[in-house]
Amino acid sequence: MKVWFLGTGTSQGIPVIGSTHPVCLSNDQRDKRLRVSVWIQWDDASYIIDCGPDFRQQMLTCQCQKLDGILFTHEHSDHTAGIDDIRPFVFRQGDMPIYAHKRVIESLKKRFDYIFEEEDRYPGAPSVTIHEVDRSNYFTLAGKIVVPILVMHGNLEIFGYRIDDFAYMTDVKFVPDAEAEKLKRVKVLVISALREQPHETHFNLQEALDFIAKVQPERAYLTHISHLMGFHAEVQEKLPKNVFLAYDNLQITV
Repeated sequence: MKVWFLGTGTSQGIPVIGSTHPVCLSNDQRDKRLRVSVWIQWDDASYIIDCGPDFRQQMLTCQCQKLDGILFTHEHSDHTAGIDDIRPFVFRQGDMPIYAHKRVIESLKKRFDYIFEEEDRYPGAPSVTIHEVDRSNYFTLAGKIVVPILVMHGNLEIFGYRIDDFAYMTDVKFVPDAEAEKLKRVKVLVISALREQPHETHFNLQEALDFIAKVQPERAYLTHISHLMGFHAEVQEKLPKNVFLAYDNLQITV
């Protein structure tokens, strides 16, 4: 399985518009972060987790030619606002399968009603096939079992996903023990870590490291990173040997 980090930043991205924070002014490409998403490939399968406002730019950068579906973690704009840009894939391939919590699907229907319209559809609108995700029901993508992992983003229930030995969890503040059990013997864990200071709805760096120590993956990658975390090069020096600060266009093999 190959994983391409399409974006590793927070809802504003880095640099933040108009910011003079030193990280926003950094010349290190690893400090320039689009909104968070990953592209996962195995055999002939091609899926992304989340489809934020930088989706078009990300697809052009990674030169993705085929997309078999989108898994959504939750409905916030930095994870969903790029859905209109699936049109080139839809025009070539047909309806795009999307996988999400029922609440997320209802949110998308309100915000992007023209995509879900069944009568008098605008001819240029993208089209989707809906697959509701439930915490207790695993599902299959291209021969691989996908395990939804329910986590808390503040007071909001959202999903992480485990596929084989790879797990992806963003915007995490709390993981119930029963859901953490689904991560047993995972080899590669991607987990969000916003900054060093505590935050009401996100893991800070220490909380993410504590969770990694609890799960004990072979490797862990931190994502959904704010400019307040600091410079990539400096933060990486402080991390355990098996923990890495992810960055845009990092590619790994699981």
